[in-house]
Amino acid sequence: MTFITRLFFTVCISFLLAQSPAMAYDPPPQSEADFQAWLKGFKKQARQDGISQQTLNKAFKNVHLNERVLELDRRQPEFTRTFWQYFNRAVTDWRIETGQKLYEKYKPQLQEVTREYGVPGRFLIAFWGMETNFGGYTGNTPIIESLATLSYDPRRSEFFQKELMAALRIIDQGHIDPAQMKGSWAGAMGQCQFMPSNYLRYAVDADNSGKRDLWNSLPDVFFSMGNFLNELGWQREENWGREVTLPENFDLALADGRTKRSLDDWRQLGLKLADGRPLPEADMKAALLLPYDYRGPAFLVFDNFDVIKRWNRSDSYALAVGHLADRIVGRPPLSKTAPKDDKSLTRDQIKELQERLALAGEDIGKIDGIAGSKTRSALRAFQLQNGLPADGYPSYRMLKILQKTVR
Repeated sequence: MTFITRLFFTVCISFLLAQSPAMAYDPPPQSEADFQAWLKGFKKQARQDGISQQTLNKAFKNVHLNERVLELDRRQPEFTRTFWQYFNRAVTDWRIETGQKLYEKYKPQLQEVTREYGVPGRFLIAFWGMETNFGGYTGNTPIIESLATLSYDPRRSEFFQKELMAALRIIDQGHIDPAQMKGSWAGAMGQCQFMPSNYLRYAVDADNSGKRDLWNSLPDVFFSMGNFLNELGWQREENWGREVTLPENFDLALADGRTKRSLDDWRQLGLKLADGRPLPEADMKAALLLPYDYRGPAFLVFDNFDVIKRWNRSDSYALAVGHLADRIVGRPPLSKTAPKDDKSLTRDQIKELQERLALAGEDIGKIDGIAGSKTRSALRAFQLQNGLPADGYPSYRMLKILQKTVR
């Protein structure tokens, strides 16, 4: 695996964990001796919950407190990536071209999944590409050690203890040997990066091997993804969304990704498809999403967009999956590209933006360096008062405008 692929995998994990910024975590003193004492108690509980002694002996052999895992879990993002910074790393020419080739290569298997679960093959390939570069890098951290470390650490102990117990059940059921159970530092496993609890719920033995092998069996990987998406609520015969254009002087407050209207209603408000064609006449509900400022692309997103977000809560991730799936079957690129002043904001820069909005008399709430709904509302109010496109997007461009106008 190339360095670039490893780097991209790390960036994706960091981005996903940064979608809901947390307060800085000050961990209590920890040591290998304390970890081993905790582990002894956990193994006793696992034995009482039905995990065999043989599995416990194999799974926890040479397991130690993994300081690297703790470091990654505690890392706070220094800046917030823009939509374009994420999107252009996710939907690359290589990923599109590779996805197209694999889509054609595995089309018969993908069609079987579509018949069973209703999820078109292009989406399965897109998820596969986004999660592990089509199986090229599934992670090399021992899952039991990473989950044990995160279970011991008190920050999210309850969540990870459940995942650790689920991982032990996977081993106990004979699906994989502990030495081969490797994945991300946070416990995601296999070519589709399922957490252990999701593995137990949704993984499928599609090749009838007697094992649900998400590391080596593509039938198991494809069917498991299809089963997962179906259970999350995938709507058969529906798309994920479409890029659209907005009329002049459009009320950008409607582009919140939540306000759902029929396609007929959106058409009457002047929206068109990105290529200029009219929206189809339909009662189908859609929400309007503007992931960047007014200069970026706009999307009408349907119920399946929400399903993609149940896999990963990030709007940018869901847009990347949907657009990559479209490109895999030959649909055109986005109509917009990143502006020259596309720059990410540091936490301190967001604080400065908030401080200047407060000086301008806007109700900013807490000045914390996190651009939440309160910050966006305040920014939109400032933009309206100053004759600017009221997109509410906390951009580098808006910071420069505030620096010039609010002193």
